[in-house]
Amino acid sequence: MDRPQRIFAGKTLRALRSRRGMRQAEMAGALGISVSYLSQLESDDRPLTPPLIAALTRRFDLRLDDLGGDSSDKRAEALRRAASDPIFAEPLGEDAAARAVRQQPHLADRFVSLHAAYRQAGERLQMLDEALESGETAQSGRLPWEEVRDWFHGAGNYIDTLDRGAEALAARIAGDAPSPTEAALLAFARDLGLSVGEAEGGLRQYDAARREFTLDPAQPAETRRFQLAWQLAGIALADRIAAVTEQSGLASAGARELLRIGLGNYAAGALLMPYEGFRAAALTERHDIDRLRQRFAVSFEQACHRLSTLQREGARGIPFFFCRVDMAGNITKRHSATPLQFARFGGACPLWIVHEAVAIPDRILTQLAETPDGVRYVSMAKGLVKPSGSYARPPRRYAVALGCEAKDAADFIYADGLDVAARGAAMPIGISCRLCPRENCDQRAFPPGDRAIVVDPGGRGVVPYRFG
Repeated sequence: MDRPQRIFAGKTLRALRSRRGMRQAEMAGALGISVSYLSQLESDDRPLTPPLIAALTRRFDLRLDDLGGDSSDKRAEALRRAASDPIFAEPLGEDAAARAVRQQPHLADRFVSLHAAYRQAGERLQMLDEALESGETAQSGRLPWEEVRDWFHGAGNYIDTLDRGAEALAARIAGDAPSPTEAALLAFARDLGLSVGEAEGGLRQYDAARREFTLDPAQPAETRRFQLAWQLAGIALADRIAAVTEQSGLASAGARELLRIGLGNYAAGALLMPYEGFRAAALTERHDIDRLRQRFAVSFEQACHRLSTLQREGARGIPFFFCRVDMAGNITKRHSATPLQFARFGGACPLWIVHEAVAIPDRILTQLAETPDGVRYVSMAKGLVKPSGSYARPPRRYAVALGCEAKDAADFIYADGLDVAARGAAMPIGISCRLCPRENCDQRAFPPGDRAIVVDPGGRGVVPYRFG
């Protein structure tokens, strides 16, 4: 007979109490338990009982999925993922991970935390190395947009309070439709007392005093709809956006303003692609971007970006990396829920398929790549052209890339036809030349920052130096 699942929800309970601004005594009283019992629950010393789960769902409007994020199964999966890092000789099997969690749950938690700290230390070292190479300092030299980019990265590119608020707003506006139509958005705008018109000179303009909102008629329909959603979500979810901005800890006023805009973009995407519906459709369609953008009436880039945000506790999507690259190779958007991390300064590895995609608009390219740590990734890249609406202004040309680890290839339609396990089938790529240890790379632009070079006047290879 199977043992009932033991749910440890310490992290969830602490987060819930923090969001509600409650002391332990207040929450304990609401649940009808003692403060010491609540303290043990929050420390994961005791699992939740069925009566407590019922009280939490009734008193705090939680679902079982919300509490399942710290269950034994989730812990075992976290332990297994941490132990699958290439720094270890061999991965940990599912049975071994489950047994470790049952026998030593606290030790398993500490192992996962230690691995996370190791990964973060590596990222900080990468940031410092690239900052020194670029002439910037790691902290004081950060520009406001870099502060905001790093904030979103630290948040895992998922903002729960905004996502849930936008999902509820979408249900209110769209009814039975998978996504709010433009007509439904305009009707909601009228309900808010807004007049919506057209005017050239910018993607959107809003006169708060007159409650007048205008959109550039030259932009594609998906862009106009997104900008309308941005304004409506910004008004309807203003308190949530303000609270997140206030709690962000960003130092400069410029960074906080940029964050507010970024949170508006996040809320607009969540409004047009509500979490549960979009996640279910993504799984059904095996993450076919064209099918998703048609179903939710969004652009190719918007659908890619939304897939990288599906990190809700208890209902996570496939961990994806996402980026946007311009014609010069600059990464103008980036996020990764995978071990792959992008260079903070300069361009990405030239062997990555996204660079070729920039020059070939409206064609999808796929690639199986392997990073120096031995992890394989399947990526899709597509070049896009965003019209300017005028011959006098050149259109914006760039490419977007979306990818996942090869172990998730079965759920990623762009991996069809790729032998993800074949020896020698993967393109060897790095993060950037400054950080890549590969010695025999035909595309190397300069040596890695932590290696000394050796020059042999009597002969040379593709590059005029070696490094030890």
